[in-house]
Amino acid sequence: MSDQSDIGRKRQREIYVAGVGGRLPSVPVAQAKLEAAAQAAMSAEAWAYVAGGAGRESTMEANRAAFERWRIVPRVLHNVEKRDLTVTLFGRRLPSPLLLAPIGVLEMVHREADLAVARAAAALGVPFIFSNQASVPMETAAVAMGTVPRWFQLYWSRSDDLVASFLRRAEACGCDAIVLTLDTTMLGWRPRDLDLGSLPFLKGQGIVQYTSDPVFRAELEQPSATEGSARPPVNFMTIAAALAQKANFPGGILRNLGSDKPRAAVQRFVNTYSRPNLTWEDLKFLRRHTKLPVLLKGVLHPDDARQAVGLGLDGLIVSNHGGRQIDGAIAALDALPAIAEAVNGKIPVLFDSGVRGGADVFKALALGATAVCLGRPYVYGLAVAGETGVREVLSNVLAEFDLTLGLAGVALAASVPRSAVAGS
Repeated sequence: MSDQSDIGRKRQREIYVAGVGGRLPSVPVAQAKLEAAAQAAMSAEAWAYVAGGAGRESTMEANRAAFERWRIVPRVLHNVEKRDLTVTLFGRRLPSPLLLAPIGVLEMVHREADLAVARAAAALGVPFIFSNQASVPMETAAVAMGTVPRWFQLYWSRSDDLVASFLRRAEACGCDAIVLTLDTTMLGWRPRDLDLGSLPFLKGQGIVQYTSDPVFRAELEQPSATEGSARPPVNFMTIAAALAQKANFPGGILRNLGSDKPRAAVQRFVNTYSRPNLTWEDLKFLRRHTKLPVLLKGVLHPDDARQAVGLGLDGLIVSNHGGRQIDGAIAALDALPAIAEAVNGKIPVLFDSGVRGGADVFKALALGATAVCLGRPYVYGLAVAGETGVREVLSNVLAEFDLTLGLAGVALAASVPRSAVAGS
């Protein structure tokens, strides 16, 4: 476990001492500069996929506006020389309340994708929630994590056999929990992607958890009904997409040149990816197929939180998917206090959506979160400088959180009081 004692001042000192010798950070520290550097490093399609949101992107704006409405109220003359960043989740003592949110198709951002993120997270002891739409199989990322906790995000597909297989694999590779994402039973309306006609899954990107799965591979041998009748025109672009499918299928482009399986895998994925008819009753299936704690991600209404507690779910993640699913949705931070009140400490309440730095982590904890998931910023670090970039972004967020904690007069991350923030 990474040593997180006094990490704020240690990180500052590291940067300033390096600066004396003319060496600057690998990634910009300021958020606006980090985003600009990431955009410059990404393709137009990658930037649209990562940075974009639903509709007019008003939910993304609301997420940030909610953070701005809550202001930190520091207390003075509290002994904060020694600060304890640790929190406990599902019996594991974690070095900080920070986790990495699941983000798919990281191969669009950097060639090492999830593997680079896993290595960086492991170096700092930060748990990583493996994406269902990852670019690296969960087993490979798990090896890179070593003994550092990892969870698995599940999108419930139309194949229950495949869901059960994902659960078995997650248990086998040492995941500590299952995060069932409920806000993406259908893709949201995302104009940036639509304007580019870009959906990476159609090129075989971001579906490696499927193509590496024995159940999915067996299903490829079965006939699959084609969803819809729309077919792209035959031109250089569609030929390139077909070659990309072959390159992204296990074995690589040379082995798959004469095979139709890469195209079949994409078609099978499209037909099975999401299941809009899920109900609370279906959650019993998860209990029958895994002993791991199950968290529901995408909860924004206190009634849903109460129902989850009543059904014995193990945790919640308050999230609007970073504003990527519904335009005009409630800001996740605005939903957090009511959900924390409804849960009343019976199960952990985690938070994501709109988190950009350590001060945001502090505010979310004050409003009832047990821990906080970081999303886009670490992807921006990945785009700029790979594993090193992810590690620096995480170091910066943790450092700012540690300093914010102390400067606000709080010594324990697990006990940030509600009085530490005031709404405006």
